[in-house]
Amino acid sequence: MAFEERIDDGSAAGFAAGGQSSLDEAYRSVGVGGGSGLRRFLAFLGPGFLVAVGYMDPGNWATSIAGGSQFGYTLLAAVLLSSLMAILLQALCARFAIATGKDLAEACREYFPRAVSYPLWLLAELAIVATDLAEVIGTAIGLQLLFGLPLVWGVAVTALDVFLILFLQSRGFRWLEAFVATMILVIAVCFLGQMILAHPSVAGVLGGLVPSPELVTDNRMLYLALGILGATVMPHNLYLHTGVLHTRAYALDKKGREQAIRYATIDSTTALCFAFLVNASILILAAAAFFSTGNGAVEDLTDAHALLEPLLGSALAPTLFAVALLASGLSSTVTATLAGQIVMQGFLRLRLPIVVRRLVTRGLAIVPAALAIVAYGEKGAAELLVLSQVVLSLQLPFAVVPLVLFSAQKSRMGAHMPARWLLAVTAVIAVVIVVLNAKLVADFLAGAA
Repeated sequence: MAFEERIDDGSAAGFAAGGQSSLDEAYRSVGVGGGSGLRRFLAFLGPGFLVAVGYMDPGNWATSIAGGSQFGYTLLAAVLLSSLMAILLQALCARFAIATGKDLAEACREYFPRAVSYPLWLLAELAIVATDLAEVIGTAIGLQLLFGLPLVWGVAVTALDVFLILFLQSRGFRWLEAFVATMILVIAVCFLGQMILAHPSVAGVLGGLVPSPELVTDNRMLYLALGILGATVMPHNLYLHTGVLHTRAYALDKKGREQAIRYATIDSTTALCFAFLVNASILILAAAAFFSTGNGAVEDLTDAHALLEPLLGSALAPTLFAVALLASGLSSTVTATLAGQIVMQGFLRLRLPIVVRRLVTRGLAIVPAALAIVAYGEKGAAELLVLSQVVLSLQLPFAVVPLVLFSAQKSRMGAHMPARWLLAVTAVIAVVIVVLNAKLVADFLAGAA
């Protein structure tokens, strides 16, 4: 089925087809009109940080620490390239959402036949479960490190975060955004303190930002690079961003939408640049604390925490690490829940109470996490954490390709077509993602991965 026709004169009728299918309770609930340009921009500030927190969730920690401890600063180039890809893709998300009045899940349901849209829905749900799995394990490890709570019990306790989300949603959408922004600030401050203690090599950092051929030729490095890609350019964030932008009550004429696109793009770009600094600091910390001191591969977050004090010579370092990890898990759980709501409502037009939706998603993450911990201990949890990020990377093409396809259709985008260079670059990004994932699968099947 094709998209319902939209009116390109920017009238409200042009948005009727989009309706209020995603995040009904918050639809156009945040006013953006009036006041100075700065005041209007501040009204748009928020969705980008909801997206950005997904780029610094516990899954990023596992892949970045593994990469930094094994290969030093080399994988910084993967963090940088992934962040640049994320900035461009989220900019395309902002333009698509505001120009069409739809989120990506709605668009897929309306454009593709059911034989295609249903598998896309299942893949999107799988990506959200993989994201939630990383948050479950990361939060449980944070609770263990700070309070000594056994890992299995920490996994069970994470189910209770539904009450935090319910409370925040009852206070309004801006409260959700404020909570996430506060958690990001906590993470940033914690890593700034650790970086000061670690004294990383400036020359090593700058050299690591230049891509190395080993990123493709070394199978283990490629595996971790794809894990970083999956942890950075997360498929559920594409659905999330195109949904949460509809919380803003921007003017529906052409000028109003152009202004909304501009402010939303600045918002997401600023937030993702901040996320890049946090992600890079995680890898730099691992390279400086573990690789440079000859400690070798460190893939377990618990081991990383234990090694920080003797290596950096301060009891403050591991505490900062644990606090940041807990803040990361708590904040990213909010965005995963929102993404799940958008995906389910967009693809299926199915509205579940937030408690039911959250418990189902979290249950699907808790069960494998608990089984892995019981069967293999903390090592199993660490390996599951890295694997979840590779799973996310494998899901990326099924979200990126539809986004680029829809954004290139003038009949859908009207007067707000993306610049040709943006379409060209994002198309190249989609091809690169598909090719790299195909290589990973081929290596795995050949027994090389």
